[in-house]
Amino acid sequence: MYDKIIKLSFKEEYLMEINDILEKFNFKGELEECNVFGSGHINTTYLAKYIENGKEKKYVVQKVNTNIFPDIDSLMNNVFSVTEFLRKKIIENGGNPHRETLHFIRTYDKNKYFKDENGDCYRAYRFVDNSKAYDTVNSAEIFGKSGKAFGRFQKYLSDFPAETLSEIIKNFHNTIWRYENEFIPAVQADKADRVASCSDEIKFVMHRREDCKKLVELIEKGELPLRVTHNDTKLNNVLFDSESDDAICVIDLDTVMPGLALYDFGDSIRFGANSCAEDDDNYDNVKINLDYFEAYAKGFLSEAGSALNQCEIDNLAFSAKLMTFECGMRFLTDYINGDTYFKTAYPTHNLVRAKNQFALVSDMEDKMAQMEQIIKNIT
Repeated sequence: MYDKIIKLSFKEEYLMEINDILEKFNFKGELEECNVFGSGHINTTYLAKYIENGKEKKYVVQKVNTNIFPDIDSLMNNVFSVTEFLRKKIIENGGNPHRETLHFIRTYDKNKYFKDENGDCYRAYRFVDNSKAYDTVNSAEIFGKSGKAFGRFQKYLSDFPAETLSEIIKNFHNTIWRYENEFIPAVQADKADRVASCSDEIKFVMHRREDCKKLVELIEKGELPLRVTHNDTKLNNVLFDSESDDAICVIDLDTVMPGLALYDFGDSIRFGANSCAEDDDNYDNVKINLDYFEAYAKGFLSEAGSALNQCEIDNLAFSAKLMTFECGMRFLTDYINGDTYFKTAYPTHNLVRAKNQFALVSDMEDKMAQMEQIIKNIT
């Protein structure tokens, strides 16, 4: 099909003929070039450029890490269902479906991904031109715009039947489950002989056991509805227009599944409104930036506010604390287990991360009344 053979080094171990993968997908035009693209740590990504009628078209091709995501069928079913639903909503609201959501491409066999003879799985989607992403939060304005994007994501998907999606990671934000089934067993087993070195942090977690149950119990009471959630609401998962700097598209949909809108809001605040990096060991400087919190909340609620119920709105501030606490508990659990999950750069890296997150939790507890008032002022 192609008059060019494009070879790329893959993990510096062998050369793969990426064109063999490209020709499985229903791309338009003639292949011009293909290169390794992006800096993601989970999936291997390529950017393929085609020429059709003199115009350049770009496609992103990814080898999905099936060690992380073994149920590729469920993952891709979720992604296709959500993006096709979003496309219709964007059109209904006068938006641009080519820029405001990812457009996944089927194979020539009409499949949602291609599986090669080695069992490796590849998927493809259209590249969003004239866009950029930010890795760090450098201003309240940019953070607020990302809140607007994730709020719009919630608004457009508010009437999507979330129960039809597969749960890609079981009990991902079930905080009480993580406490009872991961944290407590880790402390009891003390496999890496580290419990004695983090007794204060263990007490910190145990004293907040009741917090772990709050949102789960509200789900059981029917006060918090299951919604479509993104579950990785970092700033770099929003694309911004290269010229206007407006947030246009939410990306990285691998963990889209049923959950709470509060999970996405809270994790955004945990990541973006921390005055320090999450592994900064100067814990006295770890504070929640209330200006960033307010900017994000305004952006998020300007889009999602009308779709949320009162219980969701009332728990937005708490969700920021809970998601930060849960993340810290996961770091501490991994430290106690001997660093078997998160990548670390030095022996106490996970403990430092946990202490950092717990310092942020403590500051949020001190400022919870202010955070709740900010939400009330917006709504």
